Amino acid sequence: MRVRRAAQAAASRAAGGVLRAGAGIVLSGSVSGSDAAPGGGSAGPGAAGRLACAAKSSLFRARQRLGCEPLRVLFAATAKPMATEATPGAFWRGLRLLAVDGTCWDVAGTEANEAAFGRPGSGRGSGRSAFVQVRMAALVEVGSHAVLDAELAGCRTGEVTLVGRLPRSLGPGRLVLADREFLGVPLWQAFTATGADLLWRVPANRVLPVIKQFRDGSWLSQIRASSGPARNEPVTVRVLAYQLKDRVGEGTADGYRLVTTLLDARRHPARQLAALYRERWEIESAFAEIKTHQRGARVVLSSKTPDGVRQQIWAHLLVHHALRTLRSARRSVTVTPGSFSP
Repeated sequence: MRVRRAAQAAASRAAGGVLRAGAGIVLSGSVSGSDAAPGGGSAGPGAAGRLACAAKSSLFRARQRLGCEPLRVLFAATAKPMATEATPGAFWRGLRLLAVDGTCWDVAGTEANEAAFGRPGSGRGSGRSAFVQVRMAALVEVGSHAVLDAELAGCRTGEVTLVGRLPRSLGPGRLVLADREFLGVPLWQAFTATGADLLWRVPANRVLPVIKQFRDGSWLSQIRASSGPARNEPVTVRVLAYQLKDRVGEGTADGYRLVTTLLDARRHPARQLAALYRERWEIESAFAEIKTHQRGARVVLSSKTPDGVRQQIWAHLLVHHALRTLRSARRSVTVTPGSFSP
């Protein structure tokens, strides 16, 4: 018990340090719309002998000196899996559940930000979105909602491109869930080369011929690249097809198809895999924690420079990971296994 408490205390101290590193930037980015706004206040002792808050301008100048790279490196060093076998929804048949997906951040519409990140198109008015946007792809641990890796780019860079940089954080013993837009042979092979297993949704127009049928309704098939040398090198997958009943139990909704690297139908039953796929939505909950509850709903990142924008995003990811670490440490001694919800 003493060893466990000592480990939890160490984790809390480490998380506290990361929390302080990111929270200052997250908070300073919300007090003004500028990266170098003038402000009053004093950094020295106040009239009553107490230390007064630093001026806003001092905080912004400190942020400019720091830049975004130290926060990116700090996130890469600290963003590690934190779920245990006792964490609900974290493992399935010995495989750690992860999910990949993308999201966008609205940022200040300065000329510098627009040149660096761009604006998405819009069907209204001028044909451009009201906000400059940064696209982010992330790898998230399903059971803890911890973001394990992330890539940032302008909104004109596709999610598939950014997700293609995330296999660096994978390895054997992982099962990665992903939506249908990511299914392609190059990306599939990049992920499976790490030793990770995959369970991805299939686009509606993808043809998957039956090579071998299993008793549970799943079947072996092959996927091929649409062009290039890999076109003549098919990849064997197992296909699962199922339908979801609507909420009132009348009829069925649109059919779903999944493909997986788990080819053994006895060891990995199709019905269980189909039920497991809904855990992919946990990554959307993680994004909501960061962008709605932590940043604030409909809040635009205030930094007026691309470096400041990246700094704010890495700070938000650091704060979120530290909060998940603290909650995980608290859960291990205060919550009955099976009753915890991230």
